[in-house]
Amino acid sequence: MDNFTDAQLYDRLRSKDQSALEELYDRYERLVYSFAYRMTQNAQLAEDTVQEVFIKLWKDHAPYTEDKGKFSSWLLTMTRNTSLDALRKKGKQQEVGLLDKDAEQMKASIDELPEQMLEWKEKGTVLRKAIDRLKDDQRSIVELFYFHGLSQESISTKLGIPLGTVKSRIRLALQHLRKHLESERGMSPNGPSDV
Repeated sequence: MDNFTDAQLYDRLRSKDQSALEELYDRYERLVYSFAYRMTQNAQLAEDTVQEVFIKLWKDHAPYTEDKGKFSSWLLTMTRNTSLDALRKKGKQQEVGLLDKDAEQMKASIDELPEQMLEWKEKGTVLRKAIDRLKDDQRSIVELFYFHGLSQESISTKLGIPLGTVKSRIRLALQHLRKHLESERGMSPNGPSDV
């Protein structure tokens, strides 16, 4: 089913095609877990969130339509809401408001990633290699943003640099990462280039 789009798989899922659910799970389980873990900072809650999200998919909870945007964005919105529900159930009310704001920004940043970046995220070795080639200032921000789940505002405060600088460094870093990805896949006519 690799040749089906997310929307096509979702349509098959709504007809109770279990193989479509399995394919969507294979495509998005890591991303959903990573996003949930960044929000909850708890492996068990993140795993529970993954299960709950895919159960909701199967039960057709809050149906997806293409006018809601990319499937991955819609799925992350569901992940955010499910993670916040899990935190509320655990009595962590004080964290929920802050996390909700940060989650919106994390989701927005993922929305901005090219499709290759989502694929690339699955390949930790390639990603690590590419990040290691970034300039120090870009690498530290990428790590804080994508791996530690800090918001752009939090990074600005932590590093003592303007918010605009944080945003521009993330943007530049993503451009360099994309170039590296293209060269790794042999898509760049000039071969690998230093960043």
